[in-house]
Amino acid sequence: MTRRILALCSTVALTVASIATPAGAHDELGRRIAAMSLPEKVGQMIVSYVYGDSATSASAANEAMFGPGVATPAQAVETYHLGGVIYFTWSGNLSNPPQIAGLSNGLQRAALGDTGIPLQISTDQEGGTVNRIGAPLAISPGNMAIGATFDPRTAHDAAKVSGAELRALGITVTHAPVVDVNTNPRNAADGVRAFSDRTAHVAAFGTAAERGYRAAGIGTTAKHFPGLGDTTVNTDNGVAVTDQSRAEILRTHVPPFRAVIAAGAQSIMAAHIVAPALDPSGAPASLSQPIITGLLRERLGFNGVVVTDALEAAALEDYTDEEVILGAVRAGVDQLLMPRSVPGAIRILLDAVASGQLSERRIDQSVRRILKTKTTRPYVSEPPAVGTPAALTTMSGIARRSITTLRSAALPLRPGQKVLVTGWGATTTTTLATALGATRLYTGSPSDALIAQAVAAAGEADVTVVTTFNAWSDPTQPRLVAALLATGKPIVVAAVGTPYDLASFPSAKTFVAAYGYQPPSLAALAAVLRGEAPAPGRLPVTIEGLYPYGSDGR
Repeated sequence: MTRRILALCSTVALTVASIATPAGAHDELGRRIAAMSLPEKVGQMIVSYVYGDSATSASAANEAMFGPGVATPAQAVETYHLGGVIYFTWSGNLSNPPQIAGLSNGLQRAALGDTGIPLQISTDQEGGTVNRIGAPLAISPGNMAIGATFDPRTAHDAAKVSGAELRALGITVTHAPVVDVNTNPRNAADGVRAFSDRTAHVAAFGTAAERGYRAAGIGTTAKHFPGLGDTTVNTDNGVAVTDQSRAEILRTHVPPFRAVIAAGAQSIMAAHIVAPALDPSGAPASLSQPIITGLLRERLGFNGVVVTDALEAAALEDYTDEEVILGAVRAGVDQLLMPRSVPGAIRILLDAVASGQLSERRIDQSVRRILKTKTTRPYVSEPPAVGTPAALTTMSGIARRSITTLRSAALPLRPGQKVLVTGWGATTTTTLATALGATRLYTGSPSDALIAQAVAAAGEADVTVVTTFNAWSDPTQPRLVAALLATGKPIVVAAVGTPYDLASFPSAKTFVAAYGYQPPSLAALAAVLRGEAPAPGRLPVTIEGLYPYGSDGR
């Protein structure tokens, strides 16, 4: 199997080279596009999920989505000439590395057998809270943890490791890095997904990450243009609006995108955010010509691929399919990510060209940009090499450099102390309790009865470690922490989300920010709590009224 796949690589490389040869590329690319049918061109603009763990896995879910007789992922790619497929766990794509690599190779065979054009295969592997593929891969602690190191080289190193592992699985594009500037502490979309609340900090780390991914040979998608950092609503769940002025947006949120573009960003993801200062019509950015063409293309000079955020998002539920599809393309978008109906989206575009609402020349512009990105060899070895000791060491080293101790009254934990671990995160509390040799009481978002149970357990312990995650958005977590603090016993608050949690219980005398709950972060947190390692991290954000940007508790 492996020898056959590798033998095909030399043939496929010729196809890829014909798309992307620097010398004379414009003419060669034009001839390639001219030879494509309109349905093939339109198919290149679609990035969809498919159901199944192999290219030939048949399922009723695929037929429900793509139509009768289109039961396998390969059939979906071939029937609609798909330009891209995005992987998720819930769609059955991400079981283990050998399976993922096999699926990728199978889908590439289907695409190359159909149009002769390699398939874009993508996923959201940001690290931290948005991480589609877990162990045995080396998992990044996440952007805010990386930002807390105050060393952009960590962003480069994490991206290079993550990118190389994704490429080993046949994934050609990662939907990262996030370069939003998290200026709103109550941001439900970004939070720890952002490097910082400072523009220059995000630009430096985003640029380093972009270069790391490029060094690994994987395509990138900087997101979410023109920036989600000021909002409170996640566009997956509703309409997000920023009331910032045009000057504020251009000064604070746009510069990181300019920086990653200069660093060679392959694609930019357009958010569904509404920014009246940039487009008075109230159109979401993903459907806005002033934002996509006027700002991103003309002012920032970006001529790469623009992809929408997921078109299934709740932020677009008041728009018809036709308004979404045609609005995005007219705005200047090239790739339509997860349209509500793949057959419907393709039909809308074909009909628009037939009726003169869209020109085929406009379609060709997007296809040209998309084909320019398809320069990597599509096939990968099976089984893939991931989770190497060097990769794991890189991620654990970054996590150790991120932990930030702002208050340390109850630290370090001493040998022989009876320790209780309680609070948010079923897996988080289990992992941390095991690492500390502690008793565990998981509370999640606790009821009053569970809070009383935790208080009683804390009374029996010498010290209690309570984990929190974005406590500002969950009133039960501050109630739990307040009740534990009222016991008068030593309490260690460990934030495994944003460090803004401290503002919800400012009287806490011991507070440690881990910025995440991936295994490297929890291992680093446990080492700090036990006094076996320093906490060299610094706040990459401001905790209003308590600690400024750059604080380290000393």
